[in-house]
Amino acid sequence: MGANPPLKVLFLSAEVVPFAKTGGLADVAGSLPKAIRALGHDIRVCMPRYGRIDKDRFGLQEFIPPFDVPVDRGREQASIWQGILGKDVPVYFVDCPRFFDRDGIYMYPDDAERFIFFCRAAMEMLRRPELSWQPDIIHCNDWHTAIIPNWLHTIYKDDPLYRNIASVYTIHNLAYQGIFGYRVLEVAGIDEYGFIYHPGMADLGEVVDLMARGIYFADVINTVSERYAQEILTPEFGERLDPLLRDRRDRLFGILNGIDYEVMNPATDPHLCANYDANSLDRRVANKEALQCEAGLAVSPNVPLVGAISRLADQKGFDLISRIIDPLMCYTDMQFVLLGTGDQNYHDMFTAVAQRYPQRVAVFLTFNAPLAQRIYGGSDIFLMPSRFEPCGLGQMIAMRYGSVPVVRATGGLADTVQDFDPRTDRGNGFTFEAYDSMALFAALVRAFETYRHTSVWRRLMLRCMAEDFSWARSARKYVELYYRAISARTPREAHPFDEYGVSRPDKES
Repeated sequence: MGANPPLKVLFLSAEVVPFAKTGGLADVAGSLPKAIRALGHDIRVCMPRYGRIDKDRFGLQEFIPPFDVPVDRGREQASIWQGILGKDVPVYFVDCPRFFDRDGIYMYPDDAERFIFFCRAAMEMLRRPELSWQPDIIHCNDWHTAIIPNWLHTIYKDDPLYRNIASVYTIHNLAYQGIFGYRVLEVAGIDEYGFIYHPGMADLGEVVDLMARGIYFADVINTVSERYAQEILTPEFGERLDPLLRDRRDRLFGILNGIDYEVMNPATDPHLCANYDANSLDRRVANKEALQCEAGLAVSPNVPLVGAISRLADQKGFDLISRIIDPLMCYTDMQFVLLGTGDQNYHDMFTAVAQRYPQRVAVFLTFNAPLAQRIYGGSDIFLMPSRFEPCGLGQMIAMRYGSVPVVRATGGLADTVQDFDPRTDRGNGFTFEAYDSMALFAALVRAFETYRHTSVWRRLMLRCMAEDFSWARSARKYVELYYRAISARTPREAHPFDEYGVSRPDKES
């Protein structure tokens, strides 16, 4: 790879830390570009300028004055503001008050139009003389940016400015696909091409599935762990797109996400009452005591304290937890701290559990980043019993902080957590296979029994903290993927699925 020239990459994401975040996509988008930049490549980020992004706070400056952006057979103006990610990664903010000057990020009736406009503005930005820069790669993330590989094979295919740009499309969670009606094709300016068609997926000829279009047209596709890349080829995890993914499996890769080691560092984390590392692990006990006090739990250094930080939804395994939380309280001495928001039924259920066990269960139904860091740094065990998990960042952060994970062996959880075997003293956590509440119960009991053996548990913590989940290794794999995309770039005159064709429906359907 050393002989390859440096790359120019435009990285598009709907959310980026520290500017706007609702989930793990923002963490990836805020960390991966910095790691790729550190490898010597010219990567630049583009995202919407939401109303919540304060221009003064982040030192944003207008970079490109308002220009016309085609959308829905008309034109809308956008300007580009520039900021910096980390030390030296340029960030281009698409500013259009009509679409983005709102309190939230998602869940608006016109989301399809909003993100199609964002993508079109990013593409038209490349024409602007103020930029004077052309990427080799456009790296698209999730459904919000999936239209771009489609455009490179349609409305931009004959334009010499875009002809040699390769596309990489990253699936962060296959469950969120961006499914809309025919009208979206008109908004995107590709209604003349109609729906895409695949013989194993009849419904693709009836809806606009933006994620399917990203998969269908991208030069290279990847998802965020090796295990998940294999799982999504099956009906169980494929979310109805597995036939298409199987057809594109020669262009599908898995690259495990990383975490930002500068931010996620127990030795320097400002939110901990006591900083520590692998050589000063004894200092960690002060964080456990502080967390117990903050959560209103009985202060005890010897009971296993289980932490969970998550969206409260069935996918995250909370249906399993709900079935065993009372038996766990009855038959073990564990304490439990939960941080997160989600489905109302889990809000109600865990609030009631905390009322039943006030000194053993604490529930924070909110998003609180400093508290999350204190849970990572103060819990003994970190719980992630997900039904499916494309990658998962929580278990990696927890291990970085010495909190031993208990997880279901799926997706990125299986790629990062190896089940502890007391006979060989190997493994860095506790796993279970079946999506079953008793399997989870058994894994937790094994963890609690191991916790009683202080020297064994300390070695387990140190193994967790020794794992390398930094972005450096994953960034190198993304660079390899970029070069692969350039080599595999599909000629714009043809597409590997041309034999499947497109179907142009009646607009009234």
